[in-house]
Amino acid sequence: MVSQANSSAVFNVPMALTWARIAMIPMVVGVFYLPDAWLTPQAKNITACALFSLAAITDAIDGWYARKYGQITRLGAFLDPVADKLMVCAALVVLIALGRVDEFVALVIIGREITVSALREWMAQIGASASVAVNALGKLKTIMQMVAIPVLLFHDPLLGLIPVAQIGTLLLYIAAGLTVYSMLYYLKLAWPYLVGRE
Repeated sequence: MVSQANSSAVFNVPMALTWARIAMIPMVVGVFYLPDAWLTPQAKNITACALFSLAAITDAIDGWYARKYGQITRLGAFLDPVADKLMVCAALVVLIALGRVDEFVALVIIGREITVSALREWMAQIGASASVAVNALGKLKTIMQMVAIPVLLFHDPLLGLIPVAQIGTLLLYIAAGLTVYSMLYYLKLAWPYLVGRE
């Protein structure tokens, strides 16, 4: 029998939003596999952009709601960053397949996420996770990714004038730069522990 505490950890509002975000990940990918007779290429771009944007909005809302109403749970704290990273990585793989993202840029972003996640796990094991907690730089990196990716998913010129694809590419390069900088920053904070000085 599931206790009331365990039940609330799985079914409260922030958790529902997190699960919804996870459910949207295969939808963002899958929409591009639909036949053109069902959705035109432009409609696929718009749908994928809308789904990713909605998922990004839920990411902001669930954290705010959990803090405001005291519904922070261990499961939520685990799933929230996992959902974010899965969403970004899945979208980047799709954008590579569509030829809209340079493979090296995507590799930099995905490699950073893996590296920092592994670093945080190791720091937690030695009781020093606070040293590499998410800070303003990491949040700015995430915001830039969450803006650049839906722009690239949309891709088509807006109103026939605004070069959306080029804007998205520029934003993603900025996000990649922030990605590298934030990784180096976290590694610098963790370096004393990595070389055994702490």
